[in-house]
Amino acid sequence: MASKIKVFFQMIKFEHTLFALPFAYIGALLTELKIPSLHNILWITLAMVGARTAAMSFNRLVDRHIDARNPRTANRALPKGLLKSPEVWLYVFVSFGLLAISAYNLSPLAFQLFPVAVFALSFYSYTKRFTWTCHFWCGVALGLAPLGAWIAITGSFHPAPLLLGLGVLLWVAGFDIIYACDDYDFDRKEGIFSIPARFGIKKALTISTLIHTLAPLCFLGVGIMLQLGWLYYMGVALAAGLLSYQHILVTPNDLSRTGVAFFNLNGTLSVLMFACTFVDILLH
Repeated sequence: MASKIKVFFQMIKFEHTLFALPFAYIGALLTELKIPSLHNILWITLAMVGARTAAMSFNRLVDRHIDARNPRTANRALPKGLLKSPEVWLYVFVSFGLLAISAYNLSPLAFQLFPVAVFALSFYSYTKRFTWTCHFWCGVALGLAPLGAWIAITGSFHPAPLLLGLGVLLWVAGFDIIYACDDYDFDRKEGIFSIPARFGIKKALTISTLIHTLAPLCFLGVGIMLQLGWLYYMGVALAAGLLSYQHILVTPNDLSRTGVAFFNLNGTLSVLMFACTFVDILLH
């Protein structure tokens, strides 16, 4: 059982929960511009773990036959038989159960919107089969993090978390386009939809650059809307710098560093944004 669980966490890349979790915390911090209660922090954390684990497990199940044909993904747990489909389905249901329990313990509106979250987290896995906008659907799934945290605490909507969620959506879509360049040849051969497969690698990286120009503007708008301090804006500036650096690392003629751009820089970006927002609100 222990070895199965280890393989499972490797399969879903559990450490990449770091991408969205800091933005969920940012959404929670911005609700009243103060540190949320331990109760809210605990259940928001569990909700995020449940949401991402369910989404990634479901994605691996839906894509297992495609992954088996792709040399880059053929060594994943399901194609190699290290895990069986019923085992992964169990993880999916348990993880969605954790999300439901967390939403119930946060606010009535959060629990009522649970089916919407399940749809958003599951639908993305199918989009690569019929639309090159699939990267934006991936962004929607992660962009719900700050909005969900805001709703969980306040039980209401507000333009600020919507704008923050849009920024996360654009950030995720941009780096997902970069990552999809690695599968350009396979996607075109198999009829998989993506922006690189549709427009070519050079145009895809240009589109990603434009999207990554818009994301920091959304973050900037949140700061202006909520009258945040200079440390928050420093976090936005650092995020913009890291996004720019990704497009220096990855070029149409050199895709060898897409892994560095995807994993290292984006994980750093979300943590820096959270750290700057946290300290800014402490001083605010």
